[in-house]
Amino acid sequence: MPFGPFHVGRVPEILFGPGTRARIPEIAAAFGRRLLLVTGAGSLRSSPHWKPLSDAMAWRKLAWVTVTVESEPGPDLVDAAVREHGGGAIGAVVGIGGGSVLDAAKAIAGLLPTGRLVLDHLEDVGRGVPYEGPSIPFIAVPTTAGTGSEATRNAVMTVRGEKGFKKSFRSDLLVARTAIVDPDLLASCPKSVIAAGGMDALTQLLEAYTSRRASPYTDALCESGLRAVRDGLFAWHDGAGNGDPEAAAPARARMAYGALLSGIALSQAGAGAVHGLAQPLGAYFAAPHGAVCGTLVSAATRANVKALRKRDAKGGTLAKYARAFEILTENRRARASAQPKPESLASLLADWTERLDLPALTVWGVAKADFPRIVAASRNASMKANPIDLEDAELAGILAARLTR
Repeated sequence: MPFGPFHVGRVPEILFGPGTRARIPEIAAAFGRRLLLVTGAGSLRSSPHWKPLSDAMAWRKLAWVTVTVESEPGPDLVDAAVREHGGGAIGAVVGIGGGSVLDAAKAIAGLLPTGRLVLDHLEDVGRGVPYEGPSIPFIAVPTTAGTGSEATRNAVMTVRGEKGFKKSFRSDLLVARTAIVDPDLLASCPKSVIAAGGMDALTQLLEAYTSRRASPYTDALCESGLRAVRDGLFAWHDGAGNGDPEAAAPARARMAYGALLSGIALSQAGAGAVHGLAQPLGAYFAAPHGAVCGTLVSAATRANVKALRKRDAKGGTLAKYARAFEILTENRRARASAQPKPESLASLLADWTERLDLPALTVWGVAKADFPRIVAASRNASMKANPIDLEDAELAGILAARLTR
């Protein structure tokens, strides 16, 4: 790629590595003595990590109140938290959990100082009020490896139903002050979460890599992240539940790193057709984001490659798809003797989808009759960075390819 001009938005201070969770109280204390702790439904408190963390916070004379996130967050949850905890007493918001927890914490931190509603700022469906901050200091601590929300500038809000939506509250001012990425916090992830999160991270890396807004900076992040996913995903997934969590520690670290880079790259370069389709699928149906991305990425890759061959064969994106295949297969023989084909990547991802047992769309109640409204709602901010404009029939074809198994 030529080294033309590009822009890099805010990224958090990053602390990465086993044991970094011990620094949560120290870092939070720099912002005040009263914290808002945003967590999942109970996995943190039932884990072996909770007592050392709570004891360390108490030792530093920190007080905290808690907001619990049980599913993908919506405006009601965030607005209620802002009403309850606003008023200036909170020094920092600490989110410890998966992508939904971090998105909720990010939005709450952004709105606590002003008391405004999420819908004032939500893209497309909001009231169009520019977000000017300030945000309460936000510390992001992921316990899954998928969305990379610890490094992104958007908080995704979901309202499900016939008139539902899945939209982002987005600003560089929402980026976490500090992301503490401790792979040990991933040790309790079940195989289904490893699979969905891992394919979500892979999708974000691939979409940022082939984005219209990609740059040498994001390319470097994506190639490093793809290598981490290559070496970590199946080693972690296939070894889960074998009774020896330490044996999976290197694979967990690779996936934590890959997910982190996927979030940074996505924030800088944007997403593509998979995320465009995932928004209405997550709004109209009870379809978890990571699993949707994982089930669609092979079909979307095939559709993009086919469209590029027809309408932009001389562009550089086809070579990027081939390069991604090389990285994911570490295919030295192909590099030495034959140029890999972009289509090979779609076939590889289809194989990964089956190996990880990702569900078909019918599992969530999607039917062919739903395709027109899903396609119509998919032309959102995420779709704009797709490497080529896909026609309605091409988008419907992606859905059809994963309607059943």
